[in-house]
Amino acid sequence: MRLVFGFVLIVGLALAGFAVYLFQNYIGAYETALIKAREEAGDSVPVTEVFVSTRAIGYGEEITAEDVALAPWPKQTLPETYFDAENPFFVDGGGARVALRPIEKSEVLMTLKVSEPGGDAGLTSRLERGQRAFAIKVDVASGVSGFLRPGDRVDVYWTGRLPGELGERSSGEVTKLIQTGIRLIAIDQTSAPEFNTTTIARTVTVAASPPQVAALAQAQSTGKLSLSLMSQTDDTVAEAIEVDQMSLLGLVAEETVEKKVAKTCTTRVRRGADVVEIPIPCTN
Repeated sequence: MRLVFGFVLIVGLALAGFAVYLFQNYIGAYETALIKAREEAGDSVPVTEVFVSTRAIGYGEEITAEDVALAPWPKQTLPETYFDAENPFFVDGGGARVALRPIEKSEVLMTLKVSEPGGDAGLTSRLERGQRAFAIKVDVASGVSGFLRPGDRVDVYWTGRLPGELGERSSGEVTKLIQTGIRLIAIDQTSAPEFNTTTIARTVTVAASPPQVAALAQAQSTGKLSLSLMSQTDDTVAEAIEVDQMSLLGLVAEETVEKKVAKTCTTRVRRGADVVEIPIPCTN
């Protein structure tokens, strides 16, 4: 009986070991087939390394080196324009690019969605923190004969008539410097500084703070604005300037002299049938 039990135990152990051996061979063959299938699948889908965004980038944001990375991308799904090792995103000597359209995270960077090196995304990217864009009407005289360019700095003069000066009291129109060193960001519909043609602008757009915008708007509605072009290297600040017609011609306003008329007092005295007025000293 013991011999039978021992024989059965030995046979069971042998069968269990054989089953484990078969299972291991099956798992090994499955893993080998899976690795081979992955390799074949990788070889069947050609990829190339392109620049993709590492975060969501909003319109007008500057794109830095931390915002892009090289990543493998299937060649069949590449857009028409992209950046890779042969067409790098960053160019030596060039400025930073900015986003012309919103870019999602892990999106392939395309040339139509970013600016040229050193470019911008329009007026909004040229405004500094706390600044606003304001348009000023100009003509051939007030616009410096068409020699203004985006990026130039100008002084703004106001010419008009002061309130309360009418008739003989008026000294004529007054010209006053109201803003100095205002930066131009656009001429008519052009914001690119690298054009060489001379054009007579009808409007110029400046970058100014809200108080400056309010002053320019009030001045433009009550008189005429003229621009004076500044040198790019000029760091001086103009003093308060105000000129009217009288000071321009070197005339002095006549003082009004009130003539004092002596006051005479009289008294009436009856002399017979006549009434005679006799002058007397005034008591008050």
